Amino acid sequence: MTASLTEKIAAIPFWYHRIPLPGGITTPGWAPMSPALYRVPEDLTGRRVLDVGAWDGYWTFEALRRGAKEVVAIDDFSDTIGANLGIGRTAKWQTFDLCRAALGYDEKRCQRTEMTVYDLSPEVLGTFDTVFFFGVLYHLRYPMLALDKLAAVCNSDIHIESAILDDCSPYQGGVGHGYSGQQMVMEFYPGNEYADNPSNWWAPTLLCLAQMLKAAGFPTITGWKMTEKPTKIPQCRGFLHGQKQARPAA
Repeated sequence: MTASLTEKIAAIPFWYHRIPLPGGITTPGWAPMSPALYRVPEDLTGRRVLDVGAWDGYWTFEALRRGAKEVVAIDDFSDTIGANLGIGRTAKWQTFDLCRAALGYDEKRCQRTEMTVYDLSPEVLGTFDTVFFFGVLYHLRYPMLALDKLAAVCNSDIHIESAILDDCSPYQGGVGHGYSGQQMVMEFYPGNEYADNPSNWWAPTLLCLAQMLKAAGFPTITGWKMTEKPTKIPQCRGFLHGQKQARPAA
């Protein structure tokens, strides 16, 4: 069993997520770099979770490990990480399905579907107690519309991770040259200006992103930076936790 799983993992040319599997096996991805910085609650017991931009499924499987009653993973496979290696994601959901099977989750509790965030609605997938929106916003042409769509299906908590401009702006001079004065700024990238990736369309300051989330319908927001003084682009990230209502006491 272990040898077979190892061979299946090795046969896939590109992994994004580093996912722990049975038998001491971990997939050979690199993300998330620091899961603890996301501050996702360790206890998600009984919650219905939406994982947007799931890719290999790290956070889908983490939510289940933390007690979620059901997780729906969606992705539209539109970003281009790996393209510079001539790889890309040609086999959709191959990595996700391999990990789901290895971890023993059934397709009812651990669902996945190919769709864009713009197609989300309560009528299509129902509503969710918790939404994960990690590494997606800056790949979207219409980020505010996406937040509105997420708000429509989220009953309580949303967790967002994104590239932010506080310490890095390609137009200001790169890493170490951002908007450190609490400016309400979002930059548009029509080409490959941000990180040499043409699928990066926008990046906001953390304050701008927080106000966007508030405008979408989350009045209670907590935000933080991944690294206080980043020295490279992957560290120039921000996180938000938005709440529509307080969670009930345990």
